Amino acid sequence: MSESPPYLSIIMPAYNDAQALQLFLPQVFEFTQTLSLPADYQSPTSFKSYEIVIIDDGSRDELVEVIENAIPNLPRNTTLKLLRLSRNFGKEPALSAGIDAAQGKIIAMIDADGQHPLSVLKQMLSMIENTDVDMVAGIQADRPSESKLARAFKSGFYHFIQDGQRYEIRPNAGDFRVMNQKVVKALRALPERQRFMKGLYAWVGFNTVYLPFTADSRDMGESKFNYGSLFELALVGITSFSQKPLRLISRVGFLVSLFAFLYGLFIVIDTLLFGSDVAGWATVAAGIMFSTGIQLVCLGVIGEYIGRLYEEVKQRPLYLVTETISSEDLAIKKDDFLPPIDSAHRL
Repeated sequence: MSESPPYLSIIMPAYNDAQALQLFLPQVFEFTQTLSLPADYQSPTSFKSYEIVIIDDGSRDELVEVIENAIPNLPRNTTLKLLRLSRNFGKEPALSAGIDAAQGKIIAMIDADGQHPLSVLKQMLSMIENTDVDMVAGIQADRPSESKLARAFKSGFYHFIQDGQRYEIRPNAGDFRVMNQKVVKALRALPERQRFMKGLYAWVGFNTVYLPFTADSRDMGESKFNYGSLFELALVGITSFSQKPLRLISRVGFLVSLFAFLYGLFIVIDTLLFGSDVAGWATVAAGIMFSTGIQLVCLGVIGEYIGRLYEEVKQRPLYLVTETISSEDLAIKKDDFLPPIDSAHRL
């Protein structure tokens, strides 16, 4: 093991990204060779200055083989660690696993598909090193391949979830970011299991700067996110960071009740004063179906929040690590399906 913690840890969650990593890892190796340590960061000659932490989120491709083949080409100042999760837990838990495992003074997070430009990452590191900024987040300025429908849904989601009085979740600010140890310790201390990382970054606060960038083209593979997974992530985000749906259904219930009372009063007055016949089966059936539909929607919203509470109360670990492959010993360490020590607070 290194005598001291590395200066920079680069976290890369991966799910079936073996082909992309085969092309991207050499670029990351070259990138770490071009970096220079700050003048105030002294280290022994045997010290490994940089660390790459790859999280295998239950991949079913040749990811392990690609990593093992890449290890002999590592620069002398860089170590590589592969954490293999016992199954696919999702990107949010995989990011948390990387944050828990990373040992660097500065933590950077990039995607394994190579779309996050390393030149922009270098800018982020410079801002962290030379200013009092605690976190630098990349904002994707242009998404030419994104449909108008997806943009409309995302815009509506971010508008709905905002809590401008306390914190702001910036649209298009993803997981491409660099942070110091103050932010990392705050994120590690959060015990929740239903994690919406974009919201957690905003919730912990600290001095954050947003840097626009244009993503590189994807050379291999395809996006793992579809409308279904994005909708599920949006549900997690809304139920984790907003009580607006609960407030909304209470207001809808009040308005429906008020409308029903006024309509009932109108029927009574119309019948008593003008002798009009009370509306028949069609009106009754429509009223029953409308009120029943409103009740089911409200129960569904409440059920989502109860489901999130159920997941939190069970206190299951956020993720499980089954193997660790490290360039330090070129061996596989069995973890007996226990999470890393840093995440033991979640047990």
